[in-house]
Amino acid sequence: MTAPDHGSPRRRSSALALAAGCLFAACDGGPPPPGERPLAPAENDPDFRVERVRNWLIIGNDLTPGQDTVDVQVFAPDGVETIDAWLGDQPGVRLYHSEEGDFRQIIEAGDLPAGEHELLLAADGSDQAFARLVVRRSHPLYVVVSTDWDDSDNHDYTLELQEQLHLRHPELRLTHFVGPYTFTDPEVTAERRTQLAAWVLDMRDTYDDEIGLHIHPYCNFVDTTGVPCRTEPSTVYADGDVTGYTVMCSAYSEEEFTQLLLAADELFAEAGLGKPTSFRAGGWTTSLDTLRALAAAGYVADTSANNWARMEEWEGVQNGVLYEWNKEHWATIGDTSQPYYPSQDDILSDSAPVVPLLEVPDNGIMVDYVTAEEMIEIFDANWDGAPLAAPVAYSIGYHPPNFNTTYQGRISGALRHVEQFLVSRDQGPVIFATLSELARVWPPPN
Repeated sequence: MTAPDHGSPRRRSSALALAAGCLFAACDGGPPPPGERPLAPAENDPDFRVERVRNWLIIGNDLTPGQDTVDVQVFAPDGVETIDAWLGDQPGVRLYHSEEGDFRQIIEAGDLPAGEHELLLAADGSDQAFARLVVRRSHPLYVVVSTDWDDSDNHDYTLELQEQLHLRHPELRLTHFVGPYTFTDPEVTAERRTQLAAWVLDMRDTYDDEIGLHIHPYCNFVDTTGVPCRTEPSTVYADGDVTGYTVMCSAYSEEEFTQLLLAADELFAEAGLGKPTSFRAGGWTTSLDTLRALAAAGYVADTSANNWARMEEWEGVQNGVLYEWNKEHWATIGDTSQPYYPSQDDILSDSAPVVPLLEVPDNGIMVDYVTAEEMIEIFDANWDGAPLAAPVAYSIGYHPPNFNTTYQGRISGALRHVEQFLVSRDQGPVIFATLSELARVWPPPN
């Protein structure tokens, strides 16, 4: 068997036109249409060359178009007059004999459920198939890679390392969670702000990345909004944090955080970044008030639900709050946690009524806390290689301010593993997506 080759649009349209006349009746006065399903062969006959048949067909949704047909091309030995195909439990279909001498057909597969489906091919009415292939129907596995702008500035060196990621992983798409404090920190010059905004815009326009929002409530930002800046509770310092950096987002009420979000929207608009619709809280310190504020401010997705057990490096560090708060607040979030709409009364429940904001667990967490091997382990926990009965999301990321060659190597190692199973390579259900896009895959409940 050779790799799929889907041919030119002209040949495909020709195949469709001819197939319409040969689907249920014999062509050129040949034998009658397919009868009983043949027996599977012990091994495929090497005298028949089968091409174009995909190993994986994606079940579509509002974000990802479905792959609902199987394109079959067979090159047969001289003297073969007819070739018939049976896909799954569907009736047999006759391939048409083209002017070029091969046999072709486009077989409908949209009604096949998720799972593995046998494709049998038989020649001249034989009760023994000459080839057996397996076609897998699967929902997508979405890989989201995000970056948290924890600091006001990201050095050019770290920007170059991120550009290298895109070059090394051509299908990679990043969700850049940009900090609004880039545009309020007096230590960042107007020229540098312009440079950083231009860089992230270029990433969006060149690679179809997303520009989302990340907030550590630095006072240099909060003080511009009319909301009093909190200096505690801090996730790191027992005596509080006068800069506001390590203060929990959950320290702000729904009304206050709404003001912060609207102020960030204005800063993004002034910088030409557009309206952000995805978010992660600094330190993952989101509360229900934060989520309600996000929904009110036009956001569609948050990814603050944290796989806290993977950040064991922070247990007992400084005041110990970062680890303990996440452990308690995100108690049920783990390696295989999936997107959900949080209940109005319980951030860990999806019971109605819900906050109309998709929560996408950060199940693969950030490279600061996990090795490439751990990220691969988490990916494998979410997918065992079989067709998926429902969409799955896998999230990993990094912090640009401390991004270095070690962290780049970690995330590249995880990406190389993931890329083995890309839909585009016909090796699995993996598709790179941005965070906001996932709200189209998991729409709000009615």
